[in-house]
Amino acid sequence: MPIVQEQRVHIEPSRERMGALAASHVASEIRSRLRSQDHVRIIFAAAPSQSELLDSLANESDLDWKRVEAFHMDEYIGLPEGASQSFRVWLRRHLFDRVPLGRVELIEPGTAPEQCAAKYSAALSSEPIDIVCMGIGVNGHLAFNDPPADFNDSADVKIVKLDNVSRQQQVDEGLFGTFVEVPTHAITLTIPRLLREGKIFCCAPGSLKMKAVTEALEGPLTPNVPASILREQPNCQIYLDYESAAGLRQTIADARSAEEN
Repeated sequence: MPIVQEQRVHIEPSRERMGALAASHVASEIRSRLRSQDHVRIIFAAAPSQSELLDSLANESDLDWKRVEAFHMDEYIGLPEGASQSFRVWLRRHLFDRVPLGRVELIEPGTAPEQCAAKYSAALSSEPIDIVCMGIGVNGHLAFNDPPADFNDSADVKIVKLDNVSRQQQVDEGLFGTFVEVPTHAITLTIPRLLREGKIFCCAPGSLKMKAVTEALEGPLTPNVPASILREQPNCQIYLDYESAAGLRQTIADARSAEEN
């Protein structure tokens, strides 16, 4: 059944309103979990599609960030230390350095990416993950699991070669000046690791994501559209703006009707 029929897709007129809504839901989940447990462990995506969510989340009031442990889901291999395109640098700028987190666990490949992947896998597995904040790539990827993705990957964290669509996306989003500047390999959390536990909040705004969103939510369940696996996750909420939802014709019409009323 298409996920859009299951009332788990939220469509807002703008990226800003989408991010604010998603942030309010993430914040509510954090507060709820902190009422019954010592701390909350969250995996964050690093991409322009997450900017509005993270900005709104950083401005949420009364969140006990000192009881939040933060992880991220992928990182390039081979970038110079401190490069602005590094996902850990990006997340520090957009969230990690803006709030007093209790713990931040970074993916730092350095010259030993295999060792880094193993270490990060162990850190993730030490306790359950409570929340995952993710996006959808233009080719439907989740983290850097490009198509065809392995829905049954036995690893939690691994090294991958990026496909050309993923690399070009980084240029189209203004993160790199040219295609050849984009690294060819990365460390990524696998799809089973991302979906194993916790609540999933997925933000995918913008016209560049329209095709992937439409295929993921209304097309076949297939490794060729990795994000299509989200339809099988009852713990997943998806947040779109009018641009990314434009291919979901009936859904976008319903959203606009609700907005007018």
